[in-house]
Amino acid sequence: MGSWENFDRYAEEYDAWYEQNKPAYESELLALKVFLPENPEKLKALEIGAGTGRFASALGIGLGLEPAWTMARLAKQRGMEVVLGVAEFLPFKREQFDLVLIVTALAFFEYPNQALRETLRVLKPGGQILAGILDRDSPQGRRAESGNESRFSSKAHFLSAAEVSRSLAELGFERLETCQTLFKQPEIIREIEIPKKGHGRGWFAVLSARKPFKKDF
Repeated sequence: MGSWENFDRYAEEYDAWYEQNKPAYESELLALKVFLPENPEKLKALEIGAGTGRFASALGIGLGLEPAWTMARLAKQRGMEVVLGVAEFLPFKREQFDLVLIVTALAFFEYPNQALRETLRVLKPGGQILAGILDRDSPQGRRAESGNESRFSSKAHFLSAAEVSRSLAELGFERLETCQTLFKQPEIIREIEIPKKGHGRGWFAVLSARKPFKKDF
């Protein structure tokens, strides 16, 4: 079974998690908004691995790429346009987007570095990648990695913020910034957490970087 097929089979169960753990979900949204440009709905923006559209629709991004048909159907119900496809072979021409969002999906890509390379290709010069990950090197990440696997995480290869930062730099991205949230287990968070700079303490890390203003990619 592929890394995304459980998401196709259990899409509604996945989507319900965000309602059951709303303060954690809203904490993640707040962290993403730290680096989100003003009026993202006016930008040419894409979410890769859009899932059920929980993040893109809340952040003003109307276009998503998603391999799981059932997830895509739920995203469309949230008003999104969704293209079926995988991150490693984006069905878009080069330099199309001002902003590319990726939230927790990097851990499920078969070749995450290829997905980041494809992101670089489709971004306009000066365009932004905004990636939210479950940081393997955070206290909560280490606890989750050593605990019981869920039906969704069993196929995941969680990355650290340091690893993703290094990959972005090696590909040529610039102006890297990070922030973090989820300093407790999501299930026990009762109030929205204020994001903090850096990474390593919060389970949810957000990385923002820019494609340089040069065209040798």
